[in-house]
Amino acid sequence: MNHQAYEGELNRNGDTQPTRDELVVERPLQVVINGEALTVTMQTPGHEAELVRGLLHNEDIYRGEGLDRKAFQFRASEGNIMDQITLDIDSDELGQGYLNSRQLLSVSSCGICGRASFEGRSGSINGTGKLIDLEEAFNAMRKEQHLFSATGGSHGAAAFTDEGEHIVTREDIGRHNAVDKVIGHLLFEGNLPKAKVLLVSGRISYEIVSKCFMAGVPNLAAVSAPSSLAVDFAKELGIQLYGFVRDGRATRYA
Repeated sequence: MNHQAYEGELNRNGDTQPTRDELVVERPLQVVINGEALTVTMQTPGHEAELVRGLLHNEDIYRGEGLDRKAFQFRASEGNIMDQITLDIDSDELGQGYLNSRQLLSVSSCGICGRASFEGRSGSINGTGKLIDLEEAFNAMRKEQHLFSATGGSHGAAAFTDEGEHIVTREDIGRHNAVDKVIGHLLFEGNLPKAKVLLVSGRISYEIVSKCFMAGVPNLAAVSAPSSLAVDFAKELGIQLYGFVRDGRATRYA
């Protein structure tokens, strides 16, 4: 269950009354590789294997193609304490990110701008000049955001082809998780090369840009603003970045 009803007290113009709202469920998920705990991430239940698959790829923990859904063994927590996913991976196939699961970026140059080397990927994507109708794509994504419709408290991410075909939408309490779930789904289905546009709700941080880069998606857009560092990284990494895609407008920053 990814949302749950909670009782509350609604105050409107000084008047209070009981209310009952559906809230997004947030709970920890532990990732265990080869019998050792790798990390714990807070997430919304659902598509856990996709979340972990995308996380491993985007953080250069495992970037191979040999893991299918069956490799990800999910165990629900007892007493809603902590869910767990376990998997076994040949140690020779584990990337540099395995040594430090939270260090997304590794660079050889000084400073922030000019960083063009990530663990597991280097160079520039060279984003395409052709772009789909972003507002139409966001409308398509919004129709698939059922958790947001129920709660108003989840983030969404979606992938599209360069012809505007919607591939997948995923939701989560965390923006990063939603992106990882999308990338994980694309990897499981063999559709990552088809993904040319990544949409996200909310704002774009440099971490979202890094995930886009690691996945090889050349275009990134959000309904809200990017951070300054997100723009700097997008320029360096060849990603076309758009913000404020709403109400008939869109601002290109990179």
